[in-house]
Amino acid sequence: MRHLKLSSIKTYSTIILLSIIFTLYFFETYLTLFNENKNYFMSLEQKATYYKSRTGKNYDTRSKLEIYNDLKQKEPQIGVSVPPFMFIGKKTKVLPFSGAANIKTINCNENGYYSILKSDRYGFNNPDKEWDKNEIEFLFVGDSFVYGDCVNRPNDLSSVVRNLSNKAVLNLGQKGNGPLIMYATLREYLIKNTKNIVWVFYENDITNLSMELTSKKLNNYLKNENFTQDLVKNQKSINKIVSSNISNMFEEGERAEKNLIKNEKMKYRILKFIRLDKTKKVIKKSLNNDEYLYKKFEEILIKSKNLSLNNNSNFYFVYIPKYQLGKKKYNEKMFKRIKKITSMLNIPFIDIYEGVLKQEENSRSLYPFEKKGHFNIEGYRKVAKAILNFTSK
Repeated sequence: MRHLKLSSIKTYSTIILLSIIFTLYFFETYLTLFNENKNYFMSLEQKATYYKSRTGKNYDTRSKLEIYNDLKQKEPQIGVSVPPFMFIGKKTKVLPFSGAANIKTINCNENGYYSILKSDRYGFNNPDKEWDKNEIEFLFVGDSFVYGDCVNRPNDLSSVVRNLSNKAVLNLGQKGNGPLIMYATLREYLIKNTKNIVWVFYENDITNLSMELTSKKLNNYLKNENFTQDLVKNQKSINKIVSSNISNMFEEGERAEKNLIKNEKMKYRILKFIRLDKTKKVIKKSLNNDEYLYKKFEEILIKSKNLSLNNNSNFYFVYIPKYQLGKKKYNEKMFKRIKKITSMLNIPFIDIYEGVLKQEENSRSLYPFEKKGHFNIEGYRKVAKAILNFTSK
């Protein structure tokens, strides 16, 4: 009898174990075959063909390192955009929130050409004369969507607002910025004659915040309202730090590209499937302490709004969703949480899905080649108009 009982337990245990394994691999199969949207991306060859057919021009197929080396022969001082988050955890005199000042800076290529900007006196993407204006109508903080990836002036968000309003506009955005760097940037660069502060949120900002919170220097901005790095006075140090890290950025980029190519090979795709990589990623994401991050985000937003009030500036919040296909419009859980926080703080909320993307017969036309990326020229123009329409009410 006892033997039968043990045998039954072993049988049931085996069935349960096999059921769990089957369920996990079924879910991994679903994530691999059905939930992985291959329409997000287009190969370089496809882009080149499409670009040629639409514009009659050749797509610039050079890597960022190649164009940097080509242009450096003619302009030795040319630079490359190096995101502030790359300096988190590094021992530098200051933690930069901008790039090198007053130089041509190579940015990115999503539209068939590399966008190249001339940085201002503080290393941001502005005509330098904007800092001398008597009043700043709009001051933008945010990530690459504010910085102007991957278009040239005057087609980036801030430039379009500047031209449509015929008012002074400052762009303090940088690639990869999360909420804490955005707040710290305001602390360092906000000037008294600013009428409107526009905080542009993108749906990976909460993830970026988790990395920013590991920085002791960034946390000082939360702990001490008098803390400053005096970045306005330390631009020479910023120039040196950014310039010396260009080679590191290229090395990291090359490693990432090699890993991407490696991961696309069939044997590695099979290995990733066996390891349940996609399933583990979903589980890990669900276990992340989102509550802590949202609480920190709320704290940062409160401090940012108070900073604007003390400066007699209006404060607006812009929500940009990630590129989506089909009926899904944004990360619904995140959207509701962020909307709740801004509503509680009585911060005017500009929903780019409702105000721009939903109004388009084909919202994908606002992105490069209708694929995942930043906005194209038309996309930035329509987002700028939506912000202007909202703030003029």
